[in-house]
Amino acid sequence: MAVTSGERVRRAAVKLFAAKGFHGTGIRDLAQEAQLSSASLYHYMGTKEDLLAGIMRDSLGRLLTGAERAVAGVTDPAERMGRLVALHVITHARRPEETKVVDDEVRVLSSGARRAVVELRDAYERLWGETIEAGLRAGAFHTPRPEVTRKALLEMCGGVARWYSARGALSLDELAGHYAVLALRALGAREPLAAPDLDVCRAVVASVWGPA
Repeated sequence: MAVTSGERVRRAAVKLFAAKGFHGTGIRDLAQEAQLSSASLYHYMGTKEDLLAGIMRDSLGRLLTGAERAVAGVTDPAERMGRLVALHVITHARRPEETKVVDDEVRVLSSGARRAVVELRDAYERLWGETIEAGLRAGAFHTPRPEVTRKALLEMCGGVARWYSARGALSLDELAGHYAVLALRALGAREPLAAPDLDVCRAVVASVWGPA
């Protein structure tokens, strides 16, 4: 399937914003990377901030949608948490440039654009918080600092974007399963601990982002 000009602009922006930062990327850089003229570039992106904010909303929106699908109908807190962790690890390992853009460049957005991005991020993180709280109420988790643990787990899982390589010792499935078990241990879940249903997680990622 042919790549549209709009998608070329988006891919160019993700690549350049991740490598050079928002302020370090010029309109000419974007046009050259997208193989468009500078004049026609604006037809597909609006302002440069519009382009950045759109990438962030799209990335976080897909992450939120994927997480909601992965845990829909799942009541067991350990399985629910494991799926959230695995989905996060798989997504961030597969899309490291978008992770960097979302994590590093939100500060450059104007207040209105930033608000919409932060609302999506907060909605996603609430899924994690609600799952942890449900596990505590059910006696499945035991941690005196659930909020700190949630933040630590998100940092740990998102960090795979900085170092994961498909050429490494672990497959992405193995890594996602291992991280899920690490997360359950951090939450004080009872042994024996098991990885979540990774088939579901892979299918959800593919449905949201397309095949790897």
